[in-house]
Amino acid sequence: MIPTLALVGRPNVGKSTLFNRLTRSRDALVADIPGLTRDRHYGRGRVGLEPFLVVDTGGLEPGARSGIFGEMAKQTLQAVAESDAVLFLVDGRAGLTAEDREIATSLRRTGRPLWLVVNKSEGRSREAVAADFHELGLGEPLPISAAHGDGVNDLVELALAAFTAAAATLEPAQPDARTGPKIAVVGRPNVGKSTLVNAVLGEERMIAFDQPGTTRDSIYVEFERGGRPYTLIDTAGLRRRGKVEETVEKFSVVKTLQAIEDANVVVLVLDAQQDIADQDAHIAGFILEAGKALVVAVNKWDAADEARREAVKREIARKLGFLAFARFHYVSALGGRGVGELLGSVDAAYSAAMAKLPTPKLTRTLLEAIARQPPPRSGLFRPKLRYAHQGGMNPPTIVIHGNQVDRLPDSYRRYLERVFADTFRLRGTPVRLQFRTGENPYARRK
Repeated sequence: MIPTLALVGRPNVGKSTLFNRLTRSRDALVADIPGLTRDRHYGRGRVGLEPFLVVDTGGLEPGARSGIFGEMAKQTLQAVAESDAVLFLVDGRAGLTAEDREIATSLRRTGRPLWLVVNKSEGRSREAVAADFHELGLGEPLPISAAHGDGVNDLVELALAAFTAAAATLEPAQPDARTGPKIAVVGRPNVGKSTLVNAVLGEERMIAFDQPGTTRDSIYVEFERGGRPYTLIDTAGLRRRGKVEETVEKFSVVKTLQAIEDANVVVLVLDAQQDIADQDAHIAGFILEAGKALVVAVNKWDAADEARREAVKREIARKLGFLAFARFHYVSALGGRGVGELLGSVDAAYSAAMAKLPTPKLTRTLLEAIARQPPPRSGLFRPKLRYAHQGGMNPPTIVIHGNQVDRLPDSYRRYLERVFADTFRLRGTPVRLQFRTGENPYARRK
């Protein structure tokens, strides 16, 4: 499973700044105001080569038992409980405080792998910044600057070293003849995920009940269809953080995100009787960011009248337009309508995600795309793209070599993604492009 890192510390030590740095996003609010972050915030780490999840937490106030700081403390302790390792942040400018000592004592009792991170250390020597914090007895303090990125890559490598070593001893997480592709069924609570899993399996394997939160853990079920093996993953519903109240349900969020990372194909289930919510778009965004093949199932279609159906399609076009690469199915899990076609699209999406793309055809497609629409100039130069080859699968990754590739605008990158997807019929999976600049042979000459 993909490891989870929790960011813990007293208020205003820079946890949200580090979260944004690790996820390369601006998802967490950042301001010089203690206690700005209150709920837990989940994201996908994008620093380093290994995948991981990261959880931002509110400031931990030792001794807080009631009020908003008491609730923030509960959220933080839950994040520690569901994590694989904890990054304990302290403020290098403020030095060691009594609150830091209490938090260190509390974290030590959890038994979680613990890394002491001294933030806001820019402009000072490592020895001077770390001197006070040796007193905590949590190993070598690691000075970083979350705002400037100093030391962040080294921190991630150290924190993930044990998980990377363990993963290296395991077999690659590719489907084999026994398990086949893994299919994660995700969505908001009560949209009919378990009912859809039962319909695919042809039996009442999962408890399906008209109450949000019935499924609490990710359930793996192996089955065969047409002589081909599959593994279905039924997941807990992902609701808005402010609505996640029960302790058991808090663990379900990480389990669901890990199931998405573990899957080859994700089925996103929407409810035709409800509006397409921002949470649906957030889940879809996480799937896209993880690079997973995707099929969208709009459930309870039989219960929607014609006006409602048209409204749902307009909402999908407006809020989920970035999922144009995926196939949409309008199904009734309870009645079994459209479930067979859904599995066919899952097979097609999986085949596209695992497709082998020959280098000659990739390069020919690239050159034809350039001939139709050359890259725009950037100043005096026009980026020059020379050849392409495949760099990976699930998602299909295409490596393009050339000069001045860092000057390519995002619009041209999206144009190339569409061209490759259309040429190789990669329907149901995102396409990733990586650009590499050739070495200048004259760079080292004086």
